Amino acid sequence: MKVLYLLLIFVTFFICSCETDNQKEKIISWVKYDESEEVKSLAEHPIQRMRFKRIQPHSNLKLALFLPFEKELLRFGYEKYQRLKPLILEKTIPELQGFVSQEELSYYELTLFYLYRIYHFETNPEKYLNAIISLNPDIIKQARSRDIKRRKEMKHPLYGIPILLKDNINTTSMPTTAGAAVLEHNFPPQDAILTKKLKDVGALILGKTNLSEWAYYFCSGCPLGYSYIGGQSLNPYGRKIFETGGSSSGSGTAIAANYAVAAIGTETSGSILSPSSKNALVGLKPTIGSVSRNGMVPISGTLDTAGPMTKSVIDAAILMSAISGYDSLDSYSYKSEPINYQHLENMSLRGVKFGLIKAFASDSLMQNAVQKIENNSGQVIQIHPPQIEFQQFIKILDVDMKIDLPNYLVHHASETIEVKNIDDIVAFNVKDSMRYAPYNQSIFRKIITDTLTKDQFEREKMQVMSEAVRYFQEPMQNHELDVIISINNYTAAYAAAAHYPALTVPMGFNQHGEPYNITFIAPSKQEQKLFEIGAAFERISKQRRPPEDYR
Repeated sequence: MKVLYLLLIFVTFFICSCETDNQKEKIISWVKYDESEEVKSLAEHPIQRMRFKRIQPHSNLKLALFLPFEKELLRFGYEKYQRLKPLILEKTIPELQGFVSQEELSYYELTLFYLYRIYHFETNPEKYLNAIISLNPDIIKQARSRDIKRRKEMKHPLYGIPILLKDNINTTSMPTTAGAAVLEHNFPPQDAILTKKLKDVGALILGKTNLSEWAYYFCSGCPLGYSYIGGQSLNPYGRKIFETGGSSSGSGTAIAANYAVAAIGTETSGSILSPSSKNALVGLKPTIGSVSRNGMVPISGTLDTAGPMTKSVIDAAILMSAISGYDSLDSYSYKSEPINYQHLENMSLRGVKFGLIKAFASDSLMQNAVQKIENNSGQVIQIHPPQIEFQQFIKILDVDMKIDLPNYLVHHASETIEVKNIDDIVAFNVKDSMRYAPYNQSIFRKIITDTLTKDQFEREKMQVMSEAVRYFQEPMQNHELDVIISINNYTAAYAAAAHYPALTVPMGFNQHGEPYNITFIAPSKQEQKLFEIGAAFERISKQRRPPEDYR
């Protein structure tokens, strides 16, 4: 497998496809183009982080991604792709499984549809999103196997469903790079626990998504969604206009553009909530410990988690039901109650008490959302969270990463990876900083120089986490609230430190067409409540819509 994948990196090919503009067959190929004028045009972008230095990935990986599927894609063709669109685009997992059970769709066709769609957009110089880093070379064979064994093996709605993983989650069939050059050939010896859980219920791991390199804890002031391996992720709602959100940028843009049914992202502070919000998706940042972090490239063992990024609340709940569970090797892990996704369509907002953070009450999209909640028998109370001591929050990430990343490199990475700590990574990048660290690696340099030990910081860390709990707990107790309401990832750091789960759901688009989400935050271990409230809001709001150029 490893040898095959490495060979693909150095192979280019041309494949017969179809141009949607004239619907005539023609040869389409991906040729790396001179992007200097394109980059120059972004030099005055109003968002400083979008003044890109690079857009395309450094490697020629895109030229080889589709080589294992060339024959199948040629046979599949444009006409079949168009015929299957109404059965697949924007459909929920239960809807897809319904079409499969009615024999209107097979897992093989579903998988090929997504491969064709990824190929069609990602090899188009005007529409590529740089959302995908790698594709599973065995995915077609696995999809066929699911079709053959469905009646005998299917016990979970994820069976046969193509899922994308953020490329900081270990898989044995593809490298796990965290977007970094130094991990380009990191073939882990074992799957991450959550990857194994997905496989155990029969899900298909379609591929790996781009991300902000090292989960956006590497460079200061750099673009969201840039990595050496994957290039610059672009937002399908406004390519080079809107940010993608980070660090689970590729997971967000890929699902927004319907490159797969759903994706897994990871979050330390806002990295699921941010790209979900920027891409009109549902995203769940779970309670720390509800999902195993074993086999994930870490920032912080205190705050890291993985979670679902989907087009609907029901899909997020189904995905969460598969990946959650106790892991004896994870110090924060706990035995959680199973997620009940079967009756979410019947949920109501009647009697639910929401606490809206006063600072967000003047937002026009939030005002519309509040009106819908109140029109459906929910109660919204404006709250003023207490002022808290929170200055040391970032220090948690610094202290943890200095220990947790070397632990991953030693125990969970390929034995061929020579770097063993952050000092080694910085030294590797210095060899060719224009390629490996074009924006800087100032966060890694800061971590190296920090002399504070984990034991020395433990008391301050617990104080920060206690203060974060107080930020939510005081207004919730004072007003007997069920959940707190925020916007996008605006309150993500507090939810992270408090270990409070947060569910973000589309609430509309601003005057420029940029997506915005409402975010519900609940006390630890209350994911079920969030799914029920989120599903009820989604049903009355219906604000998810695919990007115009990716319909």
